[in-house]
Amino acid sequence: MRQAPAPVTRRHFLAGTGAAAAGLSILPQAVLAGEEPKLNFYNWDTYIGETTLADFEARTGISVRMDLYADNDELFARLKAGNPGYDVIVPTNDFVERMIAADMLMPLDHAALPNMANIEPAFRDAAFDPGRGHSVPYMWGTMGIGYRKSRCDGAPDSWRWLYDSDRYSGRCALLGEAGAVLGAAFKYMGHPLNTTDPKIVEAAEKLIVAQKPHLRLFAPDNGQDLLLSGEVDLAMEWNGDILQVMAEDDDISYVVPREGSIVWEDALAIPRGAPHPENAHAFIDFILEAEAGAAIAKAIRYATPNAAAKALLPAGYTENPGIFPPAETLALCEPALYRGQEAARLYEAAWTRIRAA
Repeated sequence: MRQAPAPVTRRHFLAGTGAAAAGLSILPQAVLAGEEPKLNFYNWDTYIGETTLADFEARTGISVRMDLYADNDELFARLKAGNPGYDVIVPTNDFVERMIAADMLMPLDHAALPNMANIEPAFRDAAFDPGRGHSVPYMWGTMGIGYRKSRCDGAPDSWRWLYDSDRYSGRCALLGEAGAVLGAAFKYMGHPLNTTDPKIVEAAEKLIVAQKPHLRLFAPDNGQDLLLSGEVDLAMEWNGDILQVMAEDDDISYVVPREGSIVWEDALAIPRGAPHPENAHAFIDFILEAEAGAAIAKAIRYATPNAAAKALLPAGYTENPGIFPPAETLALCEPALYRGQEAARLYEAAWTRIRAA
């Protein structure tokens, strides 16, 4: 089974919007010396509006450089080793909590974020970040299975087809993130998503290793592209990524497995050592504007927690069950939690063995 390269997809429109997809290694000393009209943004692939960065630059005169990461593990490892110069990042809820515990995030100045008033009340506080001291909600959604309808025997509405079957051998992909892959395995096996029982983790590891001959690859958050190109017929993916390509190919669909899955929230945060914290606050507040938030949500097809932005969007977005799942689907899902360093090491050790097997 091959390891996928870093994704370079047809949706990398970033060069035309003032962003750069090249890696940010060591920034010039001038950037690190103090505030200037620049911003370094570290984000997921296909996770911003088509004109958001250009619109922000036109409004403020602040130019944005955007680099891409494939998953939270990559983000955490890059920042844990020392911030090379990023100003704004987009970690998922459990990694927000993990980064706060490791003192990797700067406290937010809420006085510089007046557009937080646009956020739905349910998202203005969070168990993983009480009082929203270090993060602002960006998008939320589910993880499930994207699939090509013409190549599947009905909707693959069970994790079995990715974890415990040869029916689609060589035609399916799992994500490349330890917590997501292990968590879905736990749900398939009938255990809580956030289990820390070493015996259950070991059983999940064995299940995944046994399935590896039937997997095409562990995908770096580009399962939607693999489906669209025909490289795979089933892919573990985040709902919005699949919804983006469903708009391009009506043979592609999405399902949350009946055993349940992850419900997640991604957040905007400022990492310790950010060279442009004032610009970072300005950028976050811009994203929280109703019009800017609506344009992002419309482009990336994830659920916005921004009530003012949602009010500007059509029924095809607000009433889409793939974006805003029904209550019975959400009842099967759990948020990923940070269970401490010991649990993180347990997961990482199992993941290392899975990838090496």
